[in-house]
Amino acid sequence: MRVFSPFPFLPRAPYPWLEMLTTQKATSAPKLLTLVRSAAQVHHYSPRTEEAYVGWVRRFVRYHGLRHPSALGPREVRDFLTTLAHREQLSASSQTQALSALLFLYREVLGRDLNEIGTIIRAKQPTRLPVVLSHEEVRALLARLHGSPRLVCALLYGSGLRLLEALALRVKDLDLNRGEILVRRAKGARDRVTMVPTALRSDLDAQLDKCRQLHRRDLAQGGGGAPLPNAFERKSPQAAREWAWQYVFPANRRYQAPGGDFRRHHLHESVVQRAVRRAVAEAGIAKRATCHSLRHSFATHLLQDGYDIRTVQELLGHRDVATTMIYTHVLNKGGKGVRSPMDRL
Repeated sequence: MRVFSPFPFLPRAPYPWLEMLTTQKATSAPKLLTLVRSAAQVHHYSPRTEEAYVGWVRRFVRYHGLRHPSALGPREVRDFLTTLAHREQLSASSQTQALSALLFLYREVLGRDLNEIGTIIRAKQPTRLPVVLSHEEVRALLARLHGSPRLVCALLYGSGLRLLEALALRVKDLDLNRGEILVRRAKGARDRVTMVPTALRSDLDAQLDKCRQLHRRDLAQGGGGAPLPNAFERKSPQAAREWAWQYVFPANRRYQAPGGDFRRHHLHESVVQRAVRRAVAEAGIAKRATCHSLRHSFATHLLQDGYDIRTVQELLGHRDVATTMIYTHVLNKGGKGVRSPMDRL
């Protein structure tokens, strides 16, 4: 497979800064991590992917006694990954993420390929069925939530959103007249459209009114800005203070941006996660239910209602229908809807 350079205007090998990098001592980890961050940003990786890759590179360097990765090779990478699976018993997904991070480090930062990495002892990936709540359990859960956490969770169940997709929703992407939500740069950097539940339109309308009043107060106090994606702020510096770019679920506190102005980010996901944990305990739900369980329940209940699996796939934003097929297993039915012989007695 052809590997593309993160800087196409520079020669593939060596990079102009590679010679400088290889002459650094092993203690220059901050410089290496800065290069990893820069390469991840050039590839437009999400902030969470960037942080995960930096974490795995740091862990790899520490595992080998702070030796610089340029002095290490496939054997050291294989030893590190095998240790993760065999001794530390990390999950298969974590081991795969570590491998992706190290491949990215060597290909896009150090300009080397690890094709000769050889056989790696991989952790086995268990097939886990998602936690799905019944209609009664969802109703009991939502009844014990209040304020913004309740409305966020209602969107997770009513629209099939992920938690951060709901929290990062901006005013311009919520169309109550058409009953649509435009999810920007979802998982895999793809946009998708899902529906607004009719039962939530009045609640969302009230939430927008509350946000508008908060935005007006922020503007009166010299703030009123929201963080903008990528380089859009340089292109349109006044857009941060526009109503359309504000978050539907703003944070309670403002923060001071590097330029000195006060801005308001979206509500932190831990606020909703803590509220859900309390509600699950209060409702007596004997399942390991989380915010994501509401998205699983959304897909399962749609299939139970007879909707086509392709429709559910589009609403969830899955790239492959095989990912959506997991919910047919939750239903205990395949293509023909198997009925237990016990039910005939």
